[in-house]
Amino acid sequence: MGELKVHRVRFFDYMPSAIRAMAFNARTHRLALARADGSVEIFNFKDSYFQEKVIPGKEGRTVEALCYVGERLFGAGLNGQITEYDLENLKPRYSLEAYGGPIWTISSNGQGTHLAIGCEDGTVKLYQILEDGVQFEKNLDRQKSRIISLSWHPSGTLLAAGMMDMIRVFDVQSGRSTQRLLVDRTVGSSKNVEVVVWSVVFLSDHTIVSGDSAGKVQLWDGLSGTLVKTHLVTKWDVLALAVSQDESSLIAGTSEGTVVQFQFISSTMDQQDKTWVRTRTFKNHTHDVRALAHTETAVVSGGMDTQLVVRPLLDKVEKKTAEAALHKILFPHRSLVSCGKKSGILLFQFPGHLELWRVGESEGHGKPGDSLPVKRQPEKLIHLKRKGDDHICCSSVSPCGTWVAYSTVSSVRLYRIHYDNNNISISKVSKLPKVLGSAQQLCFSPDSSKLFASSSQSSVVVVALCGQSECKYVHTLKPKQGSKQAIHLMCASEDGKWLATANSDCHIHVYNLHTQKLHCKVPAYSSCPTAMALHPTTGNLFMVHADQQLFEYSLVKKEYTEWSRKLQKQGLHPLWFQRDTPITDVAYSPTNPGHVILHDLYMFCLIDQSLPLPDKTTILSNQMTLKALPEQERSRHSHAFKITRLFQHILCVSLLEDRSLVVVERPLLDITTRLPAPVRQKKFAT
Repeated sequence: MGELKVHRVRFFDYMPSAIRAMAFNARTHRLALARADGSVEIFNFKDSYFQEKVIPGKEGRTVEALCYVGERLFGAGLNGQITEYDLENLKPRYSLEAYGGPIWTISSNGQGTHLAIGCEDGTVKLYQILEDGVQFEKNLDRQKSRIISLSWHPSGTLLAAGMMDMIRVFDVQSGRSTQRLLVDRTVGSSKNVEVVVWSVVFLSDHTIVSGDSAGKVQLWDGLSGTLVKTHLVTKWDVLALAVSQDESSLIAGTSEGTVVQFQFISSTMDQQDKTWVRTRTFKNHTHDVRALAHTETAVVSGGMDTQLVVRPLLDKVEKKTAEAALHKILFPHRSLVSCGKKSGILLFQFPGHLELWRVGESEGHGKPGDSLPVKRQPEKLIHLKRKGDDHICCSSVSPCGTWVAYSTVSSVRLYRIHYDNNNISISKVSKLPKVLGSAQQLCFSPDSSKLFASSSQSSVVVVALCGQSECKYVHTLKPKQGSKQAIHLMCASEDGKWLATANSDCHIHVYNLHTQKLHCKVPAYSSCPTAMALHPTTGNLFMVHADQQLFEYSLVKKEYTEWSRKLQKQGLHPLWFQRDTPITDVAYSPTNPGHVILHDLYMFCLIDQSLPLPDKTTILSNQMTLKALPEQERSRHSHAFKITRLFQHILCVSLLEDRSLVVVERPLLDITTRLPAPVRQKKFAT
């Protein structure tokens, strides 16, 4: 490919939001995660922990708790509303006012028939789960204190509620309180400070486990109402609890950033005197651990430092497998950056606004690895605030840099950018086709004449861009067998003939834009696609999946290419599969048809399809080794995968028309440096 001029862009100041709640569905192996900005993310733990879906947040909508009922997801927050999420169209299905003030917790019974919520006014409200919604059933005995935490007994007949200084046990049928468990203030806390019971877990043997603001994990006999044992695990707060499905392991998250594990084990050989024993302490967070989930093989935690941590329990997994590795998920598994390749324009997406930047220019020439002097600094052209309260879910800038589009869950907005020497102005396209309601993905055609917007049922709306600020509806592209899942990837070919889409059902559809019909459906693969690109001349589709597999499909022959078959037959290098972040961008080089550019969060790779594939004995990342060898020996050690790790936190890579490469990096290497110091106070505040 020769030498490339690289623009290292470090002014995309993206900051993820803190994690507030989690819910794990053991049946589907999906983890739902809620952040402080109201957004909800769905991770597939059976598919390399890939972030399958993102439901954008909304101004004023907070999510304090999540719970699964079958495959349905419910949430509740301090706005006092219960929300059910539409996991197909990636938006709230409906919101229901609970009329109890802010909601602190939500929990479903094991039978999947009822929801319970804990409210600010001291009520525990029961809702019956219907096929098309939820219906209020009754209030349990009202308390004088706000209800902070809830947990159902597996039988569905009893409910434990944590509040200030106490735990109440309710009989669900009668609605009456049957037990009052007083939490002692004197252990690790001042007598004058109320103790907040942040979390409770109700076990099948009627043991109640509580975690509180005095740093205690306490075990109670739920039948007699007596305290069995107290574990002082921190000087500060125990904020979250979670138990394994077989109730043999319990984890507690603290405001010190630690996760403490307890196991139900026996100290003798006869296994008759089992008790809860503190066994491990994990330190993977810098700030408060606000949410926990306990899978069969791992501890999942998240909190104020914004990162999702999957910590394997080595006694539950085999060694030297992907399941045994520690995973830290820092950034979204899809790009928040759009590049106008012909204009050198970058569009950065934030929840509340968009930023349009022009990359800088350098002069002079240097040796590989040199930093070139900059003659024109990067320039921020436009700061575009969103309209309404809904957060931005997708955005795109046209290759020519004159069109910008973004969508929320309610509407799509399209703008025209006017360049007049150094004067930049923007105008809104006021009349959009009615069929263009909202979109999960947006992209422009390479000649900037069309806008493609994903719609419901995996369909795509095609809009023609006319004149200075006009557009008109052209056609809707629909798959023959309609998929209910939303499209999360979309790309168009340089010649304007092909459009490829992918959704979380692992379906990849390719449309012929000349005939406006479905051309083919790529053979189904079990792992979700994370990135794809169409070749500018040959009509090949390159696909990367969450399990790190690579495929190339010929649209002309409707079969995998010879290179792809050879790769699958030989297999990828073992070190390739040890990477724990997905490929989020892939592109063909327009100047060399045999070069493919791709990257994950920490690695940049150029695949030269003309070179031999690396075998298991080859050093995979051998570029520095090759550089030190004499030129005659380089060809003997060279292979198709050219990998560099000079970049960190790569969010986007794009090849501009002038053959310069734009690499967008997160400017801060340590994401926690921008977080405030952990708050160490016992005072409860809303």
